[in-house]
Amino acid sequence: MAATVASSSERFLCIYPAYLNSKKTLAEGRRIPKKSGCENPTFGEIKDVCVAAGLKPLVESKFYPRELYKSDAASRGRVRVQLKNEDGSLVDPRFPNKKTLLLHVGEMIPKLKARTSKGGSGDGAQTSSQAGPKSKKQKKRR
Repeated sequence: MAATVASSSERFLCIYPAYLNSKKTLAEGRRIPKKSGCENPTFGEIKDVCVAAGLKPLVESKFYPRELYKSDAASRGRVRVQLKNEDGSLVDPRFPNKKTLLLHVGEMIPKLKARTSKGGSGDGAQTSSQAGPKSKKQKKRR
């Protein structure tokens, strides 16, 4: 029975959000280059990218061991992904190892619809708030 546990744990790998966070240093746990990462990824975003890639992720409520503030909800969560089948063959040939999967996830998270819509609505609110005071100033001058 111990052999099946070991073989199943070999087929799954863990991805913590800190691995992809471009704001973290290598000592804090980042595993990919800053240009390939993204700011403050969540385990939900990692899961969404893995599902879109055709993988079957499992979400666990665990903390990253290097995380300083364990009470922070943003640092909670990890995603377990199966890269190899029981016979040792790859689930998806695009991801032969953990590094290629991390690079893919790091590049795809900024392209998620939730991330792009947040940025677009924020810019529109800033431009409208900037236009508002200008029109009020013009009214005061008259």
